[in-house]
Amino acid sequence: MINAVIICTDGFGVFKDREKMKIIRHYAEKKGIIILTDSDSAGFKIRRFIKGSVTGGKITNVYIPDIFGKERRKASPSKEGKLGVEGMSESVLLEAFEKAGIIPSEGEQKGGIDKLLLYELGYSGAPDSSKRRQQLLAHFDLPELMTTNALADILNTMLTPEELVSVTRELFL
Repeated sequence: MINAVIICTDGFGVFKDREKMKIIRHYAEKKGIIILTDSDSAGFKIRRFIKGSVTGGKITNVYIPDIFGKERRKASPSKEGKLGVEGMSESVLLEAFEKAGIIPSEGEQKGGIDKLLLYELGYSGAPDSSKRRQQLLAHFDLPELMTTNALADILNTMLTPEELVSVTRELFL
């Protein structure tokens, strides 16, 4: 198992998505990011764009091998005839991660931040919860339109429940 947040670039859509690039930069600086794209020219163009847009932090590149064929989900092969990330088997993907120095683990992952905790901290269900949630999102430089579920998911990748309580105290006391 590889414990990581997955941010889908939506192909070339990442070129114009400032909010997504803001999140990618945040993770690069705080945790480091892994770039995994198709091995065709479009994938390398996306990879170069992200690498050039992230000036700080850690970037690890994972490269999938050139395997020619047609993915089951597609009617015809890609322009270059190569399988994309979605067409790779789990074993091929794990090998690619291992080659990049990312070793799968059974390690403990962060967690414990859920809707109940967000409610208890005043980020949902209270008269001023929307304002409090916006302040928390701004503190972590996250997009303002995140739902409570999405907020819980992303906070679990960033900090422990205890750290969230501490941040909440700093922001509101």
